[in-house]
Amino acid sequence: MSIQVNGIQKRFGNFVALNNVSLDFPPGELVALLGPSGCGKTTLLRIIAGLEQSDSGTVVLEGEDASGAHVRERQVGFVFQHYALFKHMTVFDNVAFGMRMKPKSERLSKDQIKKKVHQLLELVQLDWLADRFPSQLSGGQRQRIALARALAVEPRVLLLDEPFGALDAKVRKELRRWLRRLHDELHITSIFVTHDQEEALEVADKVVLMNEGRVEQVGSPEEVYNNPQTPFVYGFLGSVNLFHGRLEDQHVYIGEDRVHHGEPGDIPAGAQVYAFARPHELEIATDPFDLTGIPARVSRILSLGSQSRIELDGQKGAKGRYYEVELPRQRAEELALREGQDVRLKPTRLRLFEQTPSVQEKPL
Repeated sequence: MSIQVNGIQKRFGNFVALNNVSLDFPPGELVALLGPSGCGKTTLLRIIAGLEQSDSGTVVLEGEDASGAHVRERQVGFVFQHYALFKHMTVFDNVAFGMRMKPKSERLSKDQIKKKVHQLLELVQLDWLADRFPSQLSGGQRQRIALARALAVEPRVLLLDEPFGALDAKVRKELRRWLRRLHDELHITSIFVTHDQEEALEVADKVVLMNEGRVEQVGSPEEVYNNPQTPFVYGFLGSVNLFHGRLEDQHVYIGEDRVHHGEPGDIPAGAQVYAFARPHELEIATDPFDLTGIPARVSRILSLGSQSRIELDGQKGAKGRYYEVELPRQRAEELALREGQDVRLKPTRLRLFEQTPSVQEKPL
């Protein structure tokens, strides 16, 4: 089922939760709403579900305006972060609940419900837990039961609000891979909310980046990560080093220091810019007579596997700033770095954004 939201506005008192949000969710896609707490992603999910009403704008489901439709009429399956399972019911009864609550004319027979519940429990690989109660399950098992319950009513769209947020890191990683495989099998239009960038990039077909009630960027995981369109997106997705500088010709001046940059785009000479570099896009120079690059001091060296992470503190006018560099372990060993050592950082690639009145001093 396709979903469109057009011009959605939502306020809670003086707080603007959603500011003119318009999005298109094609049939069969798994889409992540990604952003920091308070950016409006859960509010948007609840408006699509019918659990919340927008102040203005429309929700269109399969070409029909569903803005005024009751949540039951929208045929939406909703999975909450904290499962919301009925504690006094067994796993079987939790999954069967939605089917039993349907009007008599639409309700399946007792035998049909039993068969379908077991099919759903097999789908989420937990058929052997049918007689257990929620308190007897692990967090990961409860979340899969919550998903089976949502699928039991044959929803046209599946909405998940921070589905793995309450789980530990290992279980979360296992479940998101499982969810991706399940979606590939069912092909049901699905939207999930998360503030975990790794989760969104690993699981989703498309990522919607949100910030302060607005949509910052929409695209595939590869598009939003490799080609961020705003300083916020660049800073939110993955580790990043931020430099404040001034663009002159093919160089960015950061205080009295300068680094080469060959792709200024449409940014005029003399403009104040934000310059971004990923940790793997910085080289470390240890020659004390080399005065090019950005001065920094090594504060920590962490080598795990084939990679080394070098943490550094800014020097001179950049005191209080923090930088991170990723190097192949062999390269880090060749440099013979030590804590407290003064070095220079040389970007192999910089992405520039002009500082404008609409982009505040802290874009991250």
